[in-house]
This record gives sequence, structure tokens and C-alpha cells, in this order.
Amino acid sequence: MSYDVAAVRSHYPALASGEAFFDGPGGTQVPQAVVDAVSRTLAGPLSNRSPLSAPQRAAGEAVDACRAALGDLLAADPGGIVFGRSMTALTYDLSRTLAQGWGPGDEVVVSRLDHDANVRPWVQAAERAGATVGWIEFDRSTTELGVDHLEAVLGERTRLVALTAASNILGTRPDVPALAARVHAAGALLFVDGVHHASHCAVDVGALGADFYACSPYKFGGPHCGVLAAAPSLLEQLHPDKLAPSTDDVPERFELGTLPYELMAGTTAAVDFLASLDPTGASSRRDRLVAAYAAIEAHEDVLRARIEAALHDRADITVWSRAAERTSTLFFTIEGHRPEAVHAALGERGISVSSGDCYAWEPCRALGLGAEGAVRVGLAPYNDDDDVDRLLEALPGPIG
Repeated sequence: MSYDVAAVRSHYPALASGEAFFDGPGGTQVPQAVVDAVSRTLAGPLSNRSPLSAPQRAAGEAVDACRAALGDLLAADPGGIVFGRSMTALTYDLSRTLAQGWGPGDEVVVSRLDHDANVRPWVQAAERAGATVGWIEFDRSTTELGVDHLEAVLGERTRLVALTAASNILGTRPDVPALAARVHAAGALLFVDGVHHASHCAVDVGALGADFYACSPYKFGGPHCGVLAAAPSLLEQLHPDKLAPSTDDVPERFELGTLPYELMAGTTAAVDFLASLDPTGASSRRDRLVAAYAAIEAHEDVLRARIEAALHDRADITVWSRAAERTSTLFFTIEGHRPEAVHAALGERGISVSSGDCYAWEPCRALGLGAEGAVRVGLAPYNDDDDVDRLLEALPGPIG
């Protein structure tokens, strides 16, 4: 059974606007099933979690279902799924908790390839603890980050390494399992930013070797929120600041305040929708997700190849996405046209893209692009050939 993009598109109400959406790396459009789940949960009956009444039990069921769905999505223990306002908020919370055990002589390692949400929380926490910060560089010509780049800074006092599984602007996918093996051999923990990765690839947190893996459901068709996955046994060792009456159970000890039950229900619906795109008819939700991601990735790669070929045909366009292993994301500049101006011109023609540094502060500066950055085009499960035709036709032409 082939990937039926027309059928997929029929589930996204936003597509009725006629817009061609290439801004998925900043947040995808939402299928109707997610809208319905959020609305249905808000309509209730619903109260704060407790086993003592039907509305309270409904809240608990939404939480349990969400943890189970994310466990299937990430091949992770549902008991180690932490829900939060955003990946950035969760990373800040975790960095402050881990930093309680850091001090002078310790080292935290971050990478020049990463979105700032996986850089600044660690840098700031390390500085406050008196620990030093090491930087993993990446190859500017290929945009690759390999084991040799890591080993140049990894040391016996390294306590934590923070790395991306996929760059949100370049699409670069480092070999995380190989990097994780080196991190663990040094006795350090590995925090993996999977926000862009989970949007395009089937995730297995254990196979990656990630001690912590963070992602954002709104990047794969869900509502705006964040998720952190870790082994419950590891979370048991950590003691975040929390309110005195709140539970000390894992993972709840990391979830501050009342959980957004409607967003958790929407996240479950997003995972179930992804699983429904399985063309193989697999039996378990996990197997359906793996098959669906394979079909989505193959579909997106075909479209990416079309766009990439057209961009490379133009001498005035520089494509900065160059890694051998990467997602369906392209970051490019057009000579004589500021990225923001290209973004605006496309927007006037009903084509949504992104521009600037897209919070990838370090890689944009490493590449010499600065805050102006470049134009980012990212593919999602609902993009089709007509979208690509419109994009390529609307790109500003050469100057002169």
C-alpha cells in the first residue's frame, strides 16, 4: 500500500485555507482528531485527578493514556514520561536540578549544532554551579558532527553532554548511538534534543543511548507542550524543587502544578493519528508508528529531492543543509535577497516558510550567517507535489 498524501491532507482543517505550509520545523498543522480530543476533554466532565469521582477519574485517564501513547512513540517506559509546558521549560527545570550536584572542576559539554534550548539552559546552570563548559564543534563544510568532534572535548570530569538528534535548521542527524557510547564510557549523562528528530524519524530512546530525550508534540501534529523521557530509575535519583503537598512520585515530582489534561488528550490523539498512517496494517501501536514514520520519511524525501535539485540548479542559491544523514529540511540563502524578504514574498503568495536563525543561535553564527540566518523550508506529512510546485515557482529570481 503506497502513501496516500491526498487522504492524509483531508484530515487537516488548516489546509482548507489554501496555504502551502513549509514551516513544519517551527510547528506543524493539526489534524481534526487532535482538535476533537482537546475540545472533548475540555467539554468534560473534568476535574483535578483523583479516584473519588467520575470527572476526577477522567483526568487521570487522560494522563495515563498520554503517557502510554508517548511510551509507544518513543519506545520508552511510560513511567518515565514527564509532561511540561515546552521542551525549553523542561530543559531549564532539569538543568537546575542536575546542577545541584555540579561544582568547580566539573564540566558540561554542549554543541555548536544545537538549538539554543539545548545550549543556554546547560551553560547557565553550569556557570551558576561553578562548572566549566566545553563546546563540540561541527564541520562547517559538511555540517556533520561526529565522534571525533565529541572526543576533542570529552573528559573525565564531564558530567553531562547535550546534543541534538537532528538540527532544526540544517536537518543534520548525528550518529547518536555512537556518540552516546563515548559519553557513557566517560561516565557522563547524555541529554538529547529530539524536537526536530521526533517529527521525522521513528524514535527508540534506548537504542539511541539517550539518558534524557526531549521533544515537542506540536512539531508532530499535537498541541503546544513539551515531553521529557527518561528511565524511572534515573528520575528517582533526582529531586527537583516542588511544592510541599505535591507528590514525590516519579514522574509527577517533575510536573509542576495541575497538568493540562486537554493537551495530554490532544497529544494522545496526535500519536494515534500518526499510527493510523501505517500502510502495513501492523498489530501494535508501536509497530504501526514505526511503519508510519518509514512511509512519511520516504514521502518527504521524494519532495525534498525535488526542492533540493531546483535549488542546486541556481548559482545564486547557497544550500547550507549538507549532511549525508538529515531530515527533510533545507536552509538556504539567495544572493541579493535578505532571508526575511524572501520569507515575506512567499507569505504574500500563500506559502509559509521560516527565516532568521530559528533559535539555532550557535550554528548560524558558526556558519557566518548571524542573526539574519537563512530561509528554512521544512516538509511535513501533509505536503504534496502541488505545494512544491508553488514554492519553486514563487522563489525570487536572480538579481541582475
